[in-house]
Amino acid sequence: MPERSAAEIRASVEANRAQLGLSLERLRGEVAELTDWRRHLVRHRTEVLIGAAVAGFVIGGGLAALGGLRRRRRG
Repeated sequence: MPERSAAEIRASVEANRAQLGLSLERLRGEVAELTDWRRHLVRHRTEVLIGAAVAGFVIGGGLAALGGLRRRRRG
């Protein structure tokens, strides 16, 4: 394997450092986009509203059922 000169090694290190910097910036952008919950809410507004309505219906029905059971036990 041929020996590399100090200048070639420095150039290789600098090229790797520059490429790593670009990769890091790209990764930061992707992380920021993926963790932006407000954008996800806006983009999926219909699904969020349907999910909230279903959850409210299930929770409300469960509470009503528990209330009915309590009334029956007292009566």
